[in-house]
Amino acid sequence: MDAFSTDPDMTYHFEQSAGSVEANVRKVAASQIDKALEEIDDPELGPHKTVHQVRKRCKKLRALVRLVRNTFDVYKSENQTFRDAAAELSYVRDAEVIVQTYDKLVACHADQIDPASFATIRARLLQRKTEILNQNGLENRLSQFRHTMGDARDRVEHWTLEEKGFKAIADGLGKTYARARKAMRQAEAEPTPEHLHEWRKRVKYHWYHARLLHDLWPDVMEAHIAASDELSELLGDYHDLAVLHDTLVAEPGAFGDPAELSAFAGLIASRQSDLERQAFALGSKLLAEKGSALVKRWRAYWLGTMSEAQQALASE
Repeated sequence: MDAFSTDPDMTYHFEQSAGSVEANVRKVAASQIDKALEEIDDPELGPHKTVHQVRKRCKKLRALVRLVRNTFDVYKSENQTFRDAAAELSYVRDAEVIVQTYDKLVACHADQIDPASFATIRARLLQRKTEILNQNGLENRLSQFRHTMGDARDRVEHWTLEEKGFKAIADGLGKTYARARKAMRQAEAEPTPEHLHEWRKRVKYHWYHARLLHDLWPDVMEAHIAASDELSELLGDYHDLAVLHDTLVAEPGAFGDPAELSAFAGLIASRQSDLERQAFALGSKLLAEKGSALVKRWRAYWLGTMSEAQQALASE
């Protein structure tokens, strides 16, 4: 065995009982695709929740194949499949997130403002969400998504890796983490919405990788996972505010009085400044060590866990 886990309720991580890294990759991929197909056909979720869930499955699948990218000969084609499938549904999620971002921002400043002052903005955002949902043929897009994922599910059974054990994941793990560090440095040098969004994407992939490898050392990994998740959320909130701002600027006449829009833009800028400060403070800790050092450390965890598993088997 060269991969591991002990919690049968956690499907997005490697399990010792599944055997090799290759077997675990197939298992996790199959589980995520199966869940996506179930969610498409779940009438209780509603369109926005359905889109949110199945796009999340695609992100997990992309992170999974990135972890083994250099030993997985169909990485590029499979990554593109999941990326494009999610992109076809992004407009629904984006329209919903903008409304949620408005609500979170107003709640954050509840002790400073009268929410009714910006009611026109929210009403237009809700109208826009409805228009977007009705105009883009969601049912047909979900049908195509189902077809795409069904084909991928068949291919998963034949996925193979060229390396075994930690070698199969070392390069993908290190490269993703190093890119998160590089993106942080770029964002520090030029803290633009584009650079912070790029940083967030890299951190998100690393978060997923940490989750997949949770049982290397659960107590330590859980803290790392939690910090990665928090950083991703901070950067995600920053990006959502940037999208909200751009939406208002693109159609200023549709969102009410210019004075109200200017005041609301001030709230956005204030919140983004706070999120940016928190993100850099946390990122400097989470991403403190070099990629090579993290890979070396996690390889030691891997070997230690393997040794424990072998001792347990020998004592049975």
